Amino acid sequence: MKSTVEHLSPTRVRINVEVPFDELKPNFDRAYKALAQQVRIPGFRPGKVPARVLESRIGRGPVLDEVVNEAVPDKYLEAVRSSEVQTLGRPDIEVTKIEDGAEIAFTAEVDVRPEITVPAFGELSVSVDDVEVTEEEVTEQLDSLRARFGTLTGVDRPAQQGDFVSIDLSATVDGQEVEDAQTSGLSYEIGSGQLVEGIDDALIGASEGETKTFTTRLVAGEHAGKDAEVTVKLNSVKERQLPEADDEFAQMASEFDTVEELTNDLRERLGRVKRMQQGMQARDKILDALLETTEVPLPEKVVESEIEVRKHDAVHPFEHDEARFEEWLEQQGKTREEFDTETREEAEKAVKTQLVLDTIADAEQVTVSDNELTERIIYQAQRFGMSPDQFVQQAQQSGQLGALYADVRRSKALFSVVREATVTDEAGNALDLDELFGTQEEQGEPEEQAEQPVEAAKAE
Repeated sequence: MKSTVEHLSPTRVRINVEVPFDELKPNFDRAYKALAQQVRIPGFRPGKVPARVLESRIGRGPVLDEVVNEAVPDKYLEAVRSSEVQTLGRPDIEVTKIEDGAEIAFTAEVDVRPEITVPAFGELSVSVDDVEVTEEEVTEQLDSLRARFGTLTGVDRPAQQGDFVSIDLSATVDGQEVEDAQTSGLSYEIGSGQLVEGIDDALIGASEGETKTFTTRLVAGEHAGKDAEVTVKLNSVKERQLPEADDEFAQMASEFDTVEELTNDLRERLGRVKRMQQGMQARDKILDALLETTEVPLPEKVVESEIEVRKHDAVHPFEHDEARFEEWLEQQGKTREEFDTETREEAEKAVKTQLVLDTIADAEQVTVSDNELTERIIYQAQRFGMSPDQFVQQAQQSGQLGALYADVRRSKALFSVVREATVTDEAGNALDLDELFGTQEEQGEPEEQAEQPVEAAKAE
């Protein structure tokens, strides 16, 4: 096989491939076998028709078509491997010659990863917020912990912000009942924002047994984007009474003997969370600085593919009804043109980020161990409320395991940049990145590190 590469632009090439017929014998054998299963010829069992007899019955054309359809994808991959170009996305293939008994030839135009020169990592410098834990934040954490041990007591008064109520709900759109919105005995905390917009205003000031009606715009389900008339009946009102923040509470709610020890521990946990958030801010700012100082030609077809994925995800909750989606955009104070512009900008940044980090990963010879990939799988499975086995099965079916591997590799590449850059807080103090993220040997996935302390603090 002979192949050559023409560079059409910094991000696109044309691969010219010529394959002599003597390399296609295995393809011809498989073609005859496949066609023999499909053709019924008297005197021969299915699959046992000799090639000469088969060709005399169906002609040479179908055989050549079968060979070309099978051989071209394989020979394309072989040409890519031998040319050492790093392709992106699917190729546009055109068969240019089929000379029976001599050769077949085809061209494949495909996007490739451009040559990228990244700046010296040590030249990157960013400033991040100071770590400051206020007494108000500590008190808020303590009150959240007290709320976990609070008790609900019925009250004989109109509902207020923060009350827990039992309600019946129903809704209609254009006079038709919305089945998904019918419920009875629903428990709801006023002000939590977990139900439709407008319900808090309707409930505040209402008394037990009272019914209120209000209009709201639905944001999900079959009627997303439409106005619904919602009726809510208030069945009961309870307020949460918090235990006193004293030593007895500290002993009940924690391993500490005094409320002072508990408060100090909450303050320390908040400090750890803020330091980790500071590290994540450093990571994001270093990435932005890296992208700003790196020239990257963008493969247009890759960008267009990313845009299509993002648009598909945006319209999917509206059952791909463009009119409903644009109506929802209008409610958010955004035009379709603004959405399209933002989507393109986000897609271009995403593609640029991937190309830059892949280049760095190659230069730094970044690898991903089985343990690192497993940790990411477990982390992602937890995010989506799935078991790791279910997540892996779904990722395999959708062909996303390779993308998961690439994401871990890019994360590691970015952290290699962050470790060499200069990061200071607003006071000018240099951050100890090993303290924030651990040493390279100890370092886990950045998203996991960022969220685990936060969740721990919430749990406490």
